[in-house]
Order: sequence, then C-alpha cells, then structure tokens
Amino acid sequence: MTLKTHEIFESTLQKTHHWLEDIRRQMDWEDEQRAYVALRAVLHTLRDRLTVDEAVHLGAQLPMLIRGLYYEGWTPADKPVKIRDVDEFAGVVADYFVNYPDIDGKCICSAVFGVIGNRISEGEVEDVVNMLPKEIQQLWPRKV
Repeated sequence: MTLKTHEIFESTLQKTHHWLEDIRRQMDWEDEQRAYVALRAVLHTLRDRLTVDEAVHLGAQLPMLIRGLYYEGWTPADKPVKIRDVDEFAGVVADYFVNYPDIDGKCICSAVFGVIGNRISEGEVEDVVNMLPKEIQQLWPRKV
C-alpha cells in the first residue's frame, strides 16, 4: 500500500471517528458502539425514505467509510419507503437497538440529523429535509 493510499484510509477513518464522537457526545453516551448503531440506523432509515436520486446525492457527500455503511444492504428497486410520521420513522430507528434497552428514537434521529447537518452542504441538507413529510422534518435541529 502506498503512502497516499494509507493517507486516504486514515483520513476517512478520522472523519468517521469525528462523526461518531459528535453523536456520542450529543447523546451523552460512553459507548462509541452505540453511536455507530445510531448512525447506521438513521442513515439507513433516511436513505430508504428518500427517492433513489436523492439518496445517491446524499451518499456522495458522506466520507468514504460512512458512505460504505450508508449503502450497506441497499436495494433501491423498492424505494422510497412510505414512512409518513415521526413515530414510525423513530420506531424504525429504534428497531436497530435490540441490544440497548431504553433508547429514544426521536432523540437519536435529532442527534444524528444534527451531525449530518453540520458535516454536509447546507444545500444538500435542504434538499433532503424538503423530501420528508413535515412531521419528520421537525426532527432536524434548526440552525440558529
């Protein structure tokens, strides 16, 4: 492996760590594994709710390692999934947490959406948010 290739992998690993650390801090969790589950759950639920074109646009803005996580198991043929309300969206996210009792899917969504919003372009965030039903849009933290 060349030095340049090594630097590419180190860079994406570092970016991924920052994303997970931001989620961990926002949720006040000690466990980075839980932050990983949160990121995976929200990204998959969001991806599946978006049109295929918009899901691809969002994926293009993610760091390489997170992009791989985002596309893991994706079958675009039957998308978008019609999740229409916040409880259903948060419930799909909560289903990823079988090993972690007492989680709040809505808080997890807001925390991960906040990290996404801080780390990708404002225009892409606006495009993604505008594709969601109004009730689910309310999970996105508002910029001050």
